[in-house]
Amino acid sequence: MLEKRLSRLAAERGCAAEVLAREAVELFVDSDVWFRRAVETGFASAERGEFVEHEDVRKLIDSRYPG
Repeated sequence: MLEKRLSRLAAERGCAAEVLAREAVELFVDSDVWFRRAVETGFASAERGEFVEHEDVRKLIDSRYPG
């Protein structure tokens, strides 16, 4: 099923399925590296005692999602 979907998508984009699969894996790996670095940065901040106050988080959420 996945192979058929990949082949269909590749045909729609005008490229080989292998090229599309490589792009997908590369995107996944890049995203995973970014996520792991972000988590490490967050842990390091927490170890230094750098936290965001609850009220500041609430204000940020309210500003992004009013209502």
